Amino acid sequence: MNPQTIKVACSNCNLRELCMPMGLSNDEIDRLDAMVANRRKIKRGTALFRNGEKFNSLYAIRTGFFKTCVASEDGRDQVTGFQMAGEIIGLDGIVNDHHTCDAVALEDAEVCVMPFDRIEDLSREINGLQRHVHKIMSREIVREHGVMLLLGSMRAEERLAAFLLNLVQRLHARGFSQSELILRMTREEIGSYLGLKLETVSRTFSKFVEDGIVEVKQRHVRILDTEALTRLVNHQTECH
Repeated sequence: MNPQTIKVACSNCNLRELCMPMGLSNDEIDRLDAMVANRRKIKRGTALFRNGEKFNSLYAIRTGFFKTCVASEDGRDQVTGFQMAGEIIGLDGIVNDHHTCDAVALEDAEVCVMPFDRIEDLSREINGLQRHVHKIMSREIVREHGVMLLLGSMRAEERLAAFLLNLVQRLHARGFSQSELILRMTREEIGSYLGLKLETVSRTFSKFVEDGIVEVKQRHVRILDTEALTRLVNHQTECH
């Protein structure tokens, strides 16, 4: 595969606040610009990296949507996360210099390639960058902890409610609607991530529709009653 590469500048990127540290001087921003090697276009259904591949770079998603997954013992894909524009992927490779999952584009996407050795070098000189990388890693740990809690104790309705609220909240931070979203992933992929069977995901969506909580047209979801979703999730956390 010979991905198209384009020189990129962070200084004029509209996602800069989401994936780069705030409060840097112009000189520091110029040095970050120089650190980002290029942009890569990834076609829908194609892997950005695969489990076992050597880890060299972190990737800031500029456009598009990804899923990370690992092959389970029975050979099926177990979805471990969904990532969107403004988020960083590839952190899984830091531990032992090899990626521990596949990252697959759910739609045509574009990523900024940030070679990790250059991030480490610059982090020693720009305090804000080191803090920012630590913050991203910490957020990932917190997210994974949240998913473990979700899968450990929640019923299907609570899992799907938490998933939809999390998704819409992340999209809202990128300037999208607080109540409407287009699901880039299939019902099956949602089920794999939430530890639910496909039929259970479909049935739970139907129940939310019947209860007037959401409106669903194929992949387009409109949240009609955010409070009802929040109550479902909060009721669960109060019970434990």
